[in-house]
Amino acid sequence: MARRRKGQIDLRVDDPQQLLDMLDPFPFRERGLDGDVDEYIVEHAQGVPPDTPLAIAIHLPSAQAGSPLSQGLPAIVRQHFIAQAERRDVELSRMFSLGRMTLLVGIVVLGLCLILGQSLVNLFPDSRLAEVVMEGLVILGWVANWRPMEIFLFDWWPLVQERRLYRRLAGAGVNVVAYEAS
Repeated sequence: MARRRKGQIDLRVDDPQQLLDMLDPFPFRERGLDGDVDEYIVEHAQGVPPDTPLAIAIHLPSAQAGSPLSQGLPAIVRQHFIAQAERRDVELSRMFSLGRMTLLVGIVVLGLCLILGQSLVNLFPDSRLAEVVMEGLVILGWVANWRPMEIFLFDWWPLVQERRLYRRLAGAGVNVVAYEAS
């Protein structure tokens, strides 16, 4: 067996169909990888430093390595990870859209709470209750902005990191390596 290089992810299977999602209705060239295979590759790729090129070696028995499906595996793997990166793009777009909508609602709620609170204090200038209600409305207004701030400050980072990893995997060299079955 060839010496393993840094950044290489090795998969050893007896049949190339073991790598594919058998529930996917598309023909082989369009079929995605099995969820467990995807998870295995991603898990191993996460441990590889970003500046180290990724490579995927698919080890198959010699009898299987020359089949048309086996020869198409590099394109299948590449297309699978391109599709995963595109899914993250869509999720990111949806998340930012949701963030904009919730921010708009949050700003409107905050504005209304501030106006209502200040109006109460102006109507009842010596009322301690009016001041407490105003403080409660201010808190409510800021709480209404919690979710958009969470989206814009924190939630999008994991999707960007996943997209970056999937793009790296889509660009990884994929080789089919034959081995002698025992």
